[in-house]
Amino acid sequence: MKTIATTRKLDDTHGAVRVEDVYDTDIDDLWEACTNPERLARWIAEVSGDLREGGTVQMTYTSSASGPSRIEICERPNHVLLVHEADEDGNEGETEAWLTAEGAKTRLVVEQRGLPRDGMHFYCAGWQAHLEDLATTLASGEPVHPGGWSDQRPAAGFDARFQELIPVYEMATADAEA
Repeated sequence: MKTIATTRKLDDTHGAVRVEDVYDTDIDDLWEACTNPERLARWIAEVSGDLREGGTVQMTYTSSASGPSRIEICERPNHVLLVHEADEDGNEGETEAWLTAEGAKTRLVVEQRGLPRDGMHFYCAGWQAHLEDLATTLASGEPVHPGGWSDQRPAAGFDARFQELIPVYEMATADAEA
């Protein structure tokens, strides 16, 4: 399956992005890739903090986005909900993930909510690039971005793919709004 992001309107100013893919690994391995800080650092984010339900973690993504999130739900091996720090308008965003075993493979569905509707194409491009990076690290067992990243500089490989995908999703979201 090929990762493709879709969007939905939440209200006049906010929306949600949903991505999903099926990975050639069992649910326990995918759970570890999505929740273990060492494994997360191979493909999406450096994570530190109180790694338990109700705890707050600090995340710096390969995109250079960073900030605290609260682990609202953590139900191994199927469900995680993160609530992100409120933005300048007081809106808290959420990222929720569901894992489902499909034989020897596992489906991952991720939805990020509370996003500004005028920037949905950026989030679509970012999530597609992230899930492609997840597939790469699952196949190799190695970090996808060995050159690193920070809250000031995105991972070079992530940024290159992100830039490729922006115009694709910009057209797709414009068509969906029409």
